[in-house]
Amino acid sequence: MNETSKRSEPPQDDLDAYVGLAARAAEERARERGWSTVRSLPPGAIITMEYLSGRINLAVEDGEVVRCWKG
Repeated sequence: MNETSKRSEPPQDDLDAYVGLAARAAEERARERGWSTVRSLPPGAIITMEYLSGRINLAVEDGEVVRCWKG
């Protein structure tokens, strides 16, 4: 596997483990685990739906992650 294909694969991570974490802790954890883009959003935010490999999305309510998904 070359360096480019390594970057195109999202990190192998348990997304459910982010739920319940404080937003800042979840963002730091995601970056440490290799996510290239970490996006924190309020629940129900209107966002573009393009899939970006290497991006993790965190729905944050009252400073806590309530949902997490990749892309």
